[in-house]
Amino acid sequence: MKYRHVGKAGIQVSELSFGSWITFHNQADVDATVTMMSAAYDAGVNFFDNAETYAAGKSEEVMGAALKKLGWRRGSYLISTKLYWGLNEGPNEQNTLNRKYLIEAIDGSLKRLGMDYVDLLYCHRADPSTPIEETVWAMHNIIERGKALYWGTSEWEAADILSAIEIAERHHLHKPIVEQPVYNLFEQHRMGPVYKPVYEDCGYGATTWSPLASGLLTGKYKDGIPSDSRGALKGFGWLQDQLTDAEKLAKVAALEPLASDMGATLAQFSLAWCLQNPYVSTVMTGASRIEQVHENMKAIEFADSFTPDIMQEIERILGVKAD
Repeated sequence: MKYRHVGKAGIQVSELSFGSWITFHNQADVDATVTMMSAAYDAGVNFFDNAETYAAGKSEEVMGAALKKLGWRRGSYLISTKLYWGLNEGPNEQNTLNRKYLIEAIDGSLKRLGMDYVDLLYCHRADPSTPIEETVWAMHNIIERGKALYWGTSEWEAADILSAIEIAERHHLHKPIVEQPVYNLFEQHRMGPVYKPVYEDCGYGATTWSPLASGLLTGKYKDGIPSDSRGALKGFGWLQDQLTDAEKLAKVAALEPLASDMGATLAQFSLAWCLQNPYVSTVMTGASRIEQVHENMKAIEFADSFTPDIMQEIERILGVKAD
């Protein structure tokens, strides 16, 4: 496993990391989580991601219980969580980044995780109804109180990120250092030219999610939705249109020979492709079974196999030129 700095920050993360979205609690109990996190850790993963809203807080509880069982040295790993949607329906407690919510919500996340602090705390979405300056100050205060070490954004527009950085620099506050954007062969918009000032000029990092497009880029949906997949989970019907998109499935089939020639599975190929982007600090993987963890971790073996010709062929198959 190799490690990359999160942008210009001093902290380093493994090129592949491990996230809990959908799987923890929904598909994996504490024991299964211990097994998968242990396999990732043994492969060199040092970064594990969560969010308040995942399984309505149960995902954080499962990760916290797993970490207690694992008993790792705290300095050897990084934990992140994200705040925005909230767990309650009060007017100041959902879909917001107001100061009251953020200051209170971090305490809830820490309690569920069983931790004194998280290493990275994200604003899970932007909140147009709260002044960015209020959010920046609240995140700064959370760090000053020792409840998080760094903070960042997720799925924010470039202009809002730049605004948050400018406010923090003007007031000498802890500024955001990282974006967590969706990024895969089908979705590259958060790495487009408009984000160049964020990554290049400001030295922002990127901890990308959904590298396999919810499993579409593994090839397992080419004959429909398997009964044991996330596409079949109760409450995740919204994924089905994406997972059965005929045009995308045809592109997945066209990519398969490239992966095969490389000696990689489609999943490994798709993960390793994400690592070609110099803005990417880490690629967030996910799994519901230990076999998937082992397969995903081997993706790093193919990170140096993407020649200019292969990249050009990928662009031809996708029908777009990567930014």
